[in-house]
Amino acid sequence: MISPNTNNNTYDAIIVGAGPAGSTTAALLAEKGRRVVVLERDTFPRYHVGESLVPFCFPTLDRLGMVDKLNATAFVKKYSVQFATTDGRMSQPFYFSDHLDGHPAGQSWQVERSVFDLMMVDNAREKGAEYRFGVSAKRAICDNSGAVVGVEAIDADGQTIQIHAPVTIDASGRNGFAANTMGWKRRRDPELNKIALWTYYKGGKRGAGRDEGATTVAYIPEKGWFWHIPMHDDRISLGVVGEKDYLYRDGVKDPLKVIEREIGCNKWVEDVMADAEQFGETWVTGEYSYRSEHSATDGLVLVGDAFGFLDPVFSTGVFLALVSGELAADAIDEAIEQGDVSAARFDRFTDEFRHAIEAMRKLVYAFYTEGFSFGKLLQKHPHLRSDLTDCLIGKVSTDFTALFEATAEFVDLPEELGYGRPLVIDKQPAG
Repeated sequence: MISPNTNNNTYDAIIVGAGPAGSTTAALLAEKGRRVVVLERDTFPRYHVGESLVPFCFPTLDRLGMVDKLNATAFVKKYSVQFATTDGRMSQPFYFSDHLDGHPAGQSWQVERSVFDLMMVDNAREKGAEYRFGVSAKRAICDNSGAVVGVEAIDADGQTIQIHAPVTIDASGRNGFAANTMGWKRRRDPELNKIALWTYYKGGKRGAGRDEGATTVAYIPEKGWFWHIPMHDDRISLGVVGEKDYLYRDGVKDPLKVIEREIGCNKWVEDVMADAEQFGETWVTGEYSYRSEHSATDGLVLVGDAFGFLDPVFSTGVFLALVSGELAADAIDEAIEQGDVSAARFDRFTDEFRHAIEAMRKLVYAFYTEGFSFGKLLQKHPHLRSDLTDCLIGKVSTDFTALFEATAEFVDLPEELGYGRPLVIDKQPAG
């Protein structure tokens, strides 16, 4: 394990943000012998939504050495996803193991993010990464060519500090350190302009055995939906997603009252939550869909939600954080080894990350299209069940061409967004 030198503000890599994307990148770079510092404005543990892990989080978690640690927790094990119509009819559970033929990714987890994220931090620390909590990154430090060579930040004592490294990784999540300070943030998915309201309950009904941890997507009118996520200690994460005009109709703006009203719009949710007791805060967020104009530039790489956010319907947030952190760590380690951290070094990372996002984005568009259902798609094209399942569980190495050609028979799928590539700086020769 590397012993970080806290008296020296020069590192191999600076990571802004200690969430899953940042801690994945930190752990893998530290494991390769790189001196890494993670700057995090909050103090951990801290609350975060996004409890349901899709199956193909497994390969990255396994590489990180997290699987045994997760299995040793009280987290509810997740084996399936199911869907509930507004009148309470349930789909058969989609068991991951039925598709994965014994692969250990057939079992995932419903995590408590404050605990999970701290476990990821501790794992990266064990590998040698240094963390500084209560430190807020304010701007990127650039050299005369425009390349990022460090970060200026405010430390826990309120002092301005400068930290230098050949490469900075923005893993700041929806705070968007780079995208906001550099003017890169763009919102170009009006079809995904949803809001979400959520809270937590004790009690209620849940399945037994391997059905206990099933994530349920329960439909409400206007293409809205509930997530119902069974957690440990008899808790339920319950959230509702929809258009703002629909959810705030009739002048009702109180988030808990909106949730309670919408519970009555789905018979299954109404039944399972009848004896549950709400506790704690109620949360609201909007402006779901955004993406950065660029994924990288000289000396800077964006990972996870710092690059973009799609929609919560298929629980892809932590998955994309883990995968992008892993891809970035490998690309950055190679770039440092070669002494070249220019934007072009991150083309392959960008291609793979954007491929995953675009595949999920097409499925999300289909989900929100009036009159469409994946059941109708598979009735006409039953041979595509495997490809559809691959996409839903995060096996994004699959070629989805046939799947989306068939989906386009039912849905106007979006064109791939034409931005999100590395920004290559034009370095004019002196004189």
